[in-house]
Amino acid sequence: MKLTPLLVCTLILLSFNGLFAQGFTPDPVSESKTSFNSNSYTKAIGVKVSPGAITYKSFFKQNKAIEAIGYITLDGFSVSVLKEFYTPIEGAESLSWYYGYGGHLGIWSEEWKRTNSGTSNSNIAVGVDGIIGLDYKIKNTPLNLSIDWQPAFSIIQSYFKNHGGISIRYILK
Repeated sequence: MKLTPLLVCTLILLSFNGLFAQGFTPDPVSESKTSFNSNSYTKAIGVKVSPGAITYKSFFKQNKAIEAIGYITLDGFSVSVLKEFYTPIEGAESLSWYYGYGGHLGIWSEEWKRTNSGTSNSNIAVGVDGIIGLDYKIKNTPLNLSIDWQPAFSIIQSYFKNHGGISIRYILK
């Protein structure tokens, strides 16, 4: 039945929405060695290049964030949601390295199935993602830059992708 993929997608997207509707607030920044400095941020939205995507990041604790990345193409779309863990780099103000894990959901067209040999007959891709990267808050501006590697394995479609790229975000808070 064609309605089933749409229903699954809707349910998953609604559950992702619940993550952001909880009103996470970051822990107060302490003066410890592992805390972010005064140039840190709690929420940011922007774009990710290679492949093109929209990215939203929200810290729910001092060194933990949820990032949602939405990829849209002519053949469909994919959404990844990742839990990320941050560690400041000593001696490099406003620079942290991070790693994390999460999952993705994609819905693709019939054309995508024809041009991507080796995939199953499903229009849905569901799988697991990892991420590792560097995050930099540009001093005295409302901008954040990051560079990352995001490997992803799709369980339903049985493929592996090496995503990654450069993100630039506008800091909301």
